[in-house]
Amino acid sequence: MTQHQVGSREEWEAARKQLLEREDELNRLSNEIAEQRRELPWVPVDKEYRFDTDEGPKTLAELFDGRSQLLAYHVMFGPDYSGACPGCSGVADHFDGGVVHLNHRDVTFVCISRAPIEQIQAYKQRMGWTFPWVSSYGSDYQLDFGFALTEEQMAAEPEIQAMINDPPDWLAEWAVAVGTDLATGLAEGPGWIAFALSDGVVHHTYSRHAPDGDLLGPYYYQLLEQVPKGRGDGMRAVRHDEYEDDTA
Repeated sequence: MTQHQVGSREEWEAARKQLLEREDELNRLSNEIAEQRRELPWVPVDKEYRFDTDEGPKTLAELFDGRSQLLAYHVMFGPDYSGACPGCSGVADHFDGGVVHLNHRDVTFVCISRAPIEQIQAYKQRMGWTFPWVSSYGSDYQLDFGFALTEEQMAAEPEIQAMINDPPDWLAEWAVAVGTDLATGLAEGPGWIAFALSDGVVHHTYSRHAPDGDLLGPYYYQLLEQVPKGRGDGMRAVRHDEYEDDTA
């Protein structure tokens, strides 16, 4: 027997109308924030960064691949990991279908991780992904843009130290999944970053770090929000190669 409130069609229509007003309000606010995001000042990137790619070493400017905008997602996959973060992998499962649409709108999309390119290529093949994924191994790139922490920075964060010393069950499971200890693993951070290339100069235009919400969460989170149970309490993100075959 259902434990949820049950009502008439008329009661549903009235409640749905109230919810629609709030959804419209959220859409308006989202559009305002998007406009404010686009109006942020651009910051020239003066430092030279090198990335290892499938085609060989490239600079940040070369990652644009002939387009004027670059959007990158930072996958938590550190040099000492045995595999990428399951949560990041859940996000990445949705990238392949969108790359061509971004490219047609003057946007080059890449993922960036600190793991060596050979580890990235092996994991990418294992997951069946085709989107561009480059390595910043040996570079200060993630540190400079706040997507990785030094040992000193980690030691100065009481919240991080608390998670390392007394991790919740889900975080302990995460450490096992990526194959590293928390003191090393939590130095990495996921998130988005955008750049613009104008008159030969790369500009940093936007960054979005975790914890963040839906933009950092797998797209299926947004789908789950539309069904009665939502995301479900205690659900963890999994890589698509972790799912058991339940079709038999």
